[in-house]
Amino acid sequence: MPGENLSRDEARERAALLSVDGYDVSLDVRSAVAEGDEAPRTFRSVTTIRFRCNEPGASSFADLIAPSVTALSLNGRDLDPGEVFDGSRIRLDDLAAENELVVDARCAYSRTGEGLHRFVDPEDGEVYLYTQYEPADARRVFAGFEQPDLKAPFRFEVRAPKEWVVWSNGAGEQADGVWRFAETRPISTYITCVVAGPYHYVTDSYTRELEDGTTLEIPLGALCRKGLAPYFDSDDVFLVTKQGLDFFHDHFDYPYPFGKYDQAFVPEYNLGAMENPGLVTFREEYIFRGKVTQASYEARANVILHEMAHMWFGDLVTMRWWDDLWLKESFADFMGSFALVGATRFTDGWITFANRRKAWAYRADQLPSTHPVTADIRDLQDAKLNFDGITYAKGASVLKQLVAYVGQDAFLEGARRYFKRHAYGNTRLGDLLSVLGETSGRDMAVWARSWLQTAGVNSLTPQVLLDAEGRIDELAVLQEASGPAHQSAPPTGTPQLRPHRVAIGLYRRVDGRLVRYARAEADVEGPRTVVAELAGAEAPELVLVNDDDLTYCKIRFDETSLAALRESLGDITDPLARALCWSALWNMTRDALLPARDFVELVLRFAGRESDIGVLQMLHAWADSALAHYVAPDWRAVGERLLAEGALAELRSAEPGSEHQLAWARFFASVASGPADLDLLGGLLEGSAKIDGLEVDQELRWAFLEPLAAHGRADEGVLTAELARDDTASGKRHQVRCLAARPAAEVKAQAWVQLVASDALSNALVEATIAGFQQPSQRELLAPYAEKYFAVIGRIWEERSIQIAMNVVKGLFPALLDSPQTLAATDEWLAAHESASPALRRLVLEARDDLARGLRGQACDAASGAGH
Repeated sequence: MPGENLSRDEARERAALLSVDGYDVSLDVRSAVAEGDEAPRTFRSVTTIRFRCNEPGASSFADLIAPSVTALSLNGRDLDPGEVFDGSRIRLDDLAAENELVVDARCAYSRTGEGLHRFVDPEDGEVYLYTQYEPADARRVFAGFEQPDLKAPFRFEVRAPKEWVVWSNGAGEQADGVWRFAETRPISTYITCVVAGPYHYVTDSYTRELEDGTTLEIPLGALCRKGLAPYFDSDDVFLVTKQGLDFFHDHFDYPYPFGKYDQAFVPEYNLGAMENPGLVTFREEYIFRGKVTQASYEARANVILHEMAHMWFGDLVTMRWWDDLWLKESFADFMGSFALVGATRFTDGWITFANRRKAWAYRADQLPSTHPVTADIRDLQDAKLNFDGITYAKGASVLKQLVAYVGQDAFLEGARRYFKRHAYGNTRLGDLLSVLGETSGRDMAVWARSWLQTAGVNSLTPQVLLDAEGRIDELAVLQEASGPAHQSAPPTGTPQLRPHRVAIGLYRRVDGRLVRYARAEADVEGPRTVVAELAGAEAPELVLVNDDDLTYCKIRFDETSLAALRESLGDITDPLARALCWSALWNMTRDALLPARDFVELVLRFAGRESDIGVLQMLHAWADSALAHYVAPDWRAVGERLLAEGALAELRSAEPGSEHQLAWARFFASVASGPADLDLLGGLLEGSAKIDGLEVDQELRWAFLEPLAAHGRADEGVLTAELARDDTASGKRHQVRCLAARPAAEVKAQAWVQLVASDALSNALVEATIAGFQQPSQRELLAPYAEKYFAVIGRIWEERSIQIAMNVVKGLFPALLDSPQTLAATDEWLAAHESASPALRRLVLEARDDLARGLRGQACDAASGAGH
C-alpha cells in the first residue's frame, strides 16, 4: 500500500507540468464469466492518453495498479514494462510538448469494492461488475493521471459477454460485440464509471423548458440485480429524481450538464453512493426487501439528492486537491437536506439532519483526529480517512449557518456565479469565498477563519436572571470552546469561540404541553452575549439556545430547563425542538455530564411518544450505545432488562402494522436477552407466537435470529436452514453475521482467522463477520483478542487494500473490553508505533478516544448510582 500512495506535493508538481487532452479506454471483461474452478483474476485494459507537457524533456509518471503490463509505448516509442513500471507507477522520461501514451495491461478484478468489483450472485450464479474509484482507484482499471485537477474528456469502449448490458458516464451503443460510449465532458478520473452485467434496467425521462426557449431532455434509467427486481420501487426513485432535477434547475440556473442520468444499485458497495456523472452508483441496500419505516425512504431520497447536487458541486466544479473535499461533500450534504425539504414529501428533513447527521459531526469534532472543515490532506491515505463527519455533516451544518448569516438569496446567487465562472474547472476555498463575498457584501474571510479553518465544537448555555416579579431581567448565552478530550498528537486546530447566528426559544407548559411563547434571533459572539430582546418576558421553564437549529454547537441547559426536560420532554409540541433536546441530552451523556442510566430512563419514559420515526430509531440506537458503552458495568443487566421490558410494552401497544411497531420490534430484538424474551422471538419466528399486525418478513426474521444466535438459541443447523429459505446475497450476509455471533470460543477463533489470516472474504462478508464477532453480551469470549489485535494491525495495514484494512482496524478494536487495561494497551501500541502510517495511527487514536470517553461515562454513571 505505501507504494500506491500519492502525496499532495507530487500532485501539485505533476499538475504544474502536464495538461490532459483526452483518454480512450478499452476494457475487455469477457473473462468475468470464465468457466472453471478458479475465479477469473484479470481483464484486459488498453488506455491511450493524449497530454501536453509545458517543459519538453522533463520526466513525470502515470498511475496504474495492475498485476502486469503487456505493452507500453510513449510517442510511438516502445518502453520496457520491467524497467518503467513498478506495480503502481509508470515512469515517463523525456516528454515532448505533445504526447501519446498507450498502455496495454492486465488489471485485476476486485473483491474489496475498490476498482472493478466482481460479484457472483449466489441465487442464480449471474456475474455483476461495477467500478468504484474515490479517491484514487481508477488506476486499478486503466492507466491515468490519478488526481482531481487533471481533468479530461473520456471515451470508453467495453467488450462484454453478448447477453450483458454495459453502462458508462456517456450514452452507449453496442455494435459487433463492443459497447462504445459517447465522449464525456472534461471530468476527473475518480468519477468515471463502468457498470456491466445482466442487470434489470428500467427507463423514464425528464423534460424541462429552459429560459432561452429550448427544451432540456434527460433520459433516466435505474438498474439493479435481477434477484432484486421484484422489490425494486423504481417509480419512487424516478419521482425523487425528477423532483430533485426541478429543484436544482430552479435554484442553480445551470442546466444539468452530463446528458443522461442513470442510477445503479449495486452489490457489496463500500459507500452509500457515488456521484459519477451520468451514472450514479448506490449500495443496493437502498432497495428494500422487507418492510421498512419512512425514515429509510427519506434516507434514500436524501442520498439521491445528495448525489445529484454533486453534478454541480464536485463534477462540474471540482476541488483541486483533497484538502478542499468539503467544496463538494459539505455542499452535497447540505443540498441533500435543502432539496429534500423543498422538493419532496419529506418536509421534516431538517429534523433528521439535526438529530442524525449532526450527531455524526459532533462525535467526529471531539476526536483527537478532529480537523478544520478545510483539512490538511498530505496524501491519498489522509484523503481516504477524511470522508468523515466533519467533511460531510459539520461542513453541511456550517453551510446552514452560512445561509442564516448571508441570507438564502445571496448564498444561491453565489453558487450560480461559482458554477458559471468555474465550469469544468478546479477550485480552492478562495474561489468560493470570493463569489459569496460579492453576493452578500459580507467579509467572508473572517467567517471562513472562524468556521472553516478551526476545529472543535462550541457549547452554548443559557443564563437566566429573573426580577422580583418573576420576569426575565437578563438572558445571556454563554459560549465555551471545547476540543478533543485526549491529544496524543499535535492538535490540528485550536478550539476557539465563534460568531453564531442563533434563535433562542422560550418554552413553558400550556394545557399540559411545552410550547414556545417567545423567540429571538441574535448574533452570539465571545464568551457571553446578552439577548436584550427577551428582557421582560415571563419566566421560561425551558430555554432552547439553538432553536430551529440554525448553528452548529452543543446545546447545554440551565438547571431549570434540565428539570423541565426530565419531567416533560415528551410534552414539547414542536418535533424539531424535541429532536434538538434529545440530541443535546445524548451529547451530555457522551460528555459524562448526564449519567447514562438517566438517559436510558428518559428513553423509557418518553420515546414511546415520539412521533418522528427517524428520531425514534435514533433514540433506539443511542439507548443501545448507552447500554454497551456508557452505563456502569454493574448496571448493564438491569438496564438491559428495563429496556427489553419497555420495548416489549411499546411493541404490544403500538398501532398494529405501523412503522412504529416495526421500529419497536427491531429494538426489542436488539436488547432481548432473558429467557422469556428469547422464547418470544423464537415463537414469532416459528409462528407459535403472534403480535397483532406484526408481519415477520424475511429481513425481520434475520433481525430476530441474530440475538437468538448470540445467546446460543440458534445453532449452525438453524442458520443453514434459514439460508435455504433466503438463498440470496442478502441472506448470505445475514447468515455470516449470525454464524459469527454464536457464543463459543471456537466460533470466535474461526471468525478471527477469516478476518486476519485470510483475504478470501469479500468486503461485504468482512463487514458481516466483524458485526457478528463483536457482541456486547460476549465480553469474556472476546477477552483473548485484545492482545492479538495490537499484534496484527501493522501487518493488516501493510498487506490489505486500504478499504479492507480500515474495516478490520476499526471493526476489531477491543472496544467492548472497556477497562483501564485496554486503554493502557492502546497507549503502549501508540507509543511504540510513532512511525506507523499516520492513517493507521489516526484510526487507533479515534478508537482509543471512544474507549476513554466510555470509561468516563461509566464513572459518571457509577457515581450517580452510588448517590442513589
